[in-house]
Amino acid sequence: MLRDAMAPVGLGLVIGILAALAGGNLVANQLYGVKSHDPLILFVVVLVLLLSTIPAAIVPARRAASIDPLEALRTD
Repeated sequence: MLRDAMAPVGLGLVIGILAALAGGNLVANQLYGVKSHDPLILFVVVLVLLLSTIPAAIVPARRAASIDPLEALRTD
């Protein structure tokens, strides 16, 4: 369950990083004093997103793991 929750996050991070790298030149051309690629900022953004999504995925996964499968099937 945790893998299923984190797969879209990983895909979104990969697409977002690629889009940020591709769009960096456009932003650098439009704004004075802005670098097109800043690895520190990209790393911090990825770290913040992962640190916020991991607990959001772990809580439901632990909750689902604590329920008896037969009991869950009976309620559906």
